[in-house]
Amino acid sequence: MAEDAWNHRDPVKVSLAYTEDSVWRNRSEFFQGREAIVAFLTRKWETENGYRLIKDLHAFSENRIAVRFRYEWHDGDGQWWRSYGNENWEFDEQGLMRRREASINDIPIEDADRRFHWPAPGPRPDTVLCFDTQPF
Repeated sequence: MAEDAWNHRDPVKVSLAYTEDSVWRNRSEFFQGREAIVAFLTRKWETENGYRLIKDLHAFSENRIAVRFRYEWHDGDGQWWRSYGNENWEFDEQGLMRRREASINDIPIEDADRRFHWPAPGPRPDTVLCFDTQPF
């Protein structure tokens, strides 16, 4: 569900999965609260054009989940990028995420090297291989 929500790129809808005072670290940015989440995601998806994401559950215990992900996007100059990362999530008693920490690395790729070609925005089709079956 998190993957689908991010692939739809609706910052307000995505923010509702987080607590009102959710704490985020995304790369080198630190911020807190739904308003800041909406502002961050709005800015992110204005810059990361053609954004398509695959997330994969890596581990979980009690109220914590670790996921790994990769996504592809292009900048305003048309340069394509593949971004790899890991996220640590912590949830409250109602199932809302109260903490998200993301570490992300970007590599430039050629258009011919892209792997995610489904229509965006929108969910990853079932026909697109899951994260585990694709090499880096």
